[in-house]
Amino acid sequence: MKKMRKEILALLPVLTLFADAGIAYAQEKKLVLAVPGIPPVFQTVLAFVAEKEGLFKKYGVDVTVRPFDTGAAAARAVAAGQIDITISPTPVVVNMVSNADVKLVGIYGLENPDWMIGSTDPKITSCKDVAGQAVGVDAVGASRAVALAEMISHCGLKTDDVKLVSMSSNVGAAMIAGQLKLGVLHLDDVPVIEAQTGKPLTTVVTLKKVHPISHYNLVAVTAERLAQDRDAFVRLLAGLIDANNYLRDPKNADRVAEIATVTGRSAAQAKQALKGYIAMDFWPNGTDGLTKENLESVVKTQVAVGGIKPGKTPVSYDKLVDRSLWKDALALTKAR
Repeated sequence: MKKMRKEILALLPVLTLFADAGIAYAQEKKLVLAVPGIPPVFQTVLAFVAEKEGLFKKYGVDVTVRPFDTGAAAARAVAAGQIDITISPTPVVVNMVSNADVKLVGIYGLENPDWMIGSTDPKITSCKDVAGQAVGVDAVGASRAVALAEMISHCGLKTDDVKLVSMSSNVGAAMIAGQLKLGVLHLDDVPVIEAQTGKPLTTVVTLKKVHPISHYNLVAVTAERLAQDRDAFVRLLAGLIDANNYLRDPKNADRVAEIATVTGRSAAQAKQALKGYIAMDFWPNGTDGLTKENLESVVKTQVAVGGIKPGKTPVSYDKLVDRSLWKDALALTKAR
């Protein structure tokens, strides 16, 4: 018995080494999270906070946040297996799944779009005035272009009735430079354009006015990758939940603003924008951001505007999302 005890004690350092190696392996699980815009748009601040503040690593995943020209390009990269997970426009994901049966699954979402059509031309003030005009978007078929289609459908127009100018996330800069009079913009673009031009920007129409119940972005992964590494994606979501709480805490405002300069905003501009975005619950506050009513509204709208092609079956809510990961991620954050 004593001999056996000595042998077990002798093995303990080895067993501990293997246990530590197992923990290290779990902590070194690497994922790449694609985000839209070069420079990244403001909604990506959530992901960058989680990355820069070590909140992903806190839960045992090493996540690299990688910007793409557009959210549509990011979604295509995930569908092709080139990237692990993306934050992409909900209409784009809905259309990819519905039209081509792409196996993308939403596991977290942002429900409150901030899209608007802004005008620096005082003569262009209404939806119908947009007809025949050049309008800045990210790219044809990408998030700004899709949002444009939704907004101008309000007055009977289609994207064929305007001239799309692809600018990635630099629409505001092009308007400041006088290259464009009209653009699909984010909330944080407005004060920057007004400050640089010294003139008020006219809000032609907002997506919120046209579609009060809508959905902005999905954190999406393929069903295959989800089956392979479900635990890693749960841990990634736990990092985003912590990041959401972090950026909402007023004492962290300066640090968040500093991180948000990755969007091309100054720290002062980012800090001001942060207040507006928190006030509108741009990032879901204590929920998974996957409300059925909102997502089904997007599907219905995409059918109406032609995003989902005739003859194709619109994706069902249950096929589009998996809400179980967020629940597990929330439990993980509470356990910590």
